[in-house]
Amino acid sequence: MGAGGNMSSPATKNGEKKSHLQRVPSAKPPFTLGDVKKAIPPHCFQRSLIRSFYYLIKDLIIISITYYIAATYFPSLPYPLTYLAWPAYWVIQGCVGTGIWVIGHECGHHGFSDYQWVDDTVGLILHSAQLTPFFSWKISHRRHHANTGSLENDEVYIPRFKSKLRWYYQYLDNPVGRVGVLAFTLLFAWPLYLVFNISGKKYERFTCHYDPNSPLYSERERLQILISDAGVLAATYVLYRIALAKGFTWLVCIYGVPLLIVNGFIVLITLLHHTHASLPHYDSTEWDYLRGALATVDRDYGVLNKVFHNVTDTHVLHHIFSYISHYHAMEATNAIKPLLGEYYQVDDTPILKALWRDTKECIYVEKDEGSQGRGVYWYKYKLDD
Repeated sequence: MGAGGNMSSPATKNGEKKSHLQRVPSAKPPFTLGDVKKAIPPHCFQRSLIRSFYYLIKDLIIISITYYIAATYFPSLPYPLTYLAWPAYWVIQGCVGTGIWVIGHECGHHGFSDYQWVDDTVGLILHSAQLTPFFSWKISHRRHHANTGSLENDEVYIPRFKSKLRWYYQYLDNPVGRVGVLAFTLLFAWPLYLVFNISGKKYERFTCHYDPNSPLYSERERLQILISDAGVLAATYVLYRIALAKGFTWLVCIYGVPLLIVNGFIVLITLLHHTHASLPHYDSTEWDYLRGALATVDRDYGVLNKVFHNVTDTHVLHHIFSYISHYHAMEATNAIKPLLGEYYQVDDTPILKALWRDTKECIYVEKDEGSQGRGVYWYKYKLDD
């Protein structure tokens, strides 16, 4: 995966190609949020209900066709072929299912249509079907966007300080340990985040996306959490009835494995967007919205960029203006690149290579020596200093 799109690294002031790991500037940029908005063609801010439904329906057709093929023909396949057919089904369903999840995520940003009730209804249905509590995550995700890059206030992917590393980390800092951590992270991090707020902002009491009394939510948001829970419970009941009718093994093959792939992609995509040695993090003395939004990186997943509706390679734009629909995101990204200059970061390193490199080299954050008290922190990886 990766290195198959049309992405290119921005040039430095001298016109040379920028290294993937060259730090982006951490000083206040010479442009404002208003300047960035003016650089984007006005039509990119327009949402089309018809066009949004076109992409959703196209994905649902692919999901339906592959399900029909699996349900109709796979049971009669000879055993050697089933070992090829089922993995192919899982990959297609998992990748396209991730695209559907991304559309639900876009609904949460009010980027699907001009009608909030449409966005909320579509998002609730899509995310509930994938056991994601729509409003619950929409609210915490909105706070993440409002505080990206802030060491005190971001909601997720908050890096640790060296002094806060767990005692057992030294035993995982090797290839075998790293493979184990990555496997666990891709398989279980998403549900653990939703249920136990693992990797999320630390609160003084138990924090859970399914709990209406969680410190994540205000009193006026409680009803939305209950609606989200009802959506997930309804989907769970449907899955229970399917298991009774078809068997648990059938449910795992048809739904469970593709869902694990979707969950893995959610973690992979978001992890790599916010974990990169070139990106700064800020404390309260330095953080502001624009610099935090720029502390993200676009990645290249090759053909999957389109399958994932370009959430992968237009993420910097998404953090600046999250309500731009995905079908305008690439045009808007290309429009702002000249203005952002060195503040724009893109890395087209093949995804698996980038995952290994960045999880190895981005262990904790600390200030540079001689930073004179500035509240700017960078990823480091040496544990024996």
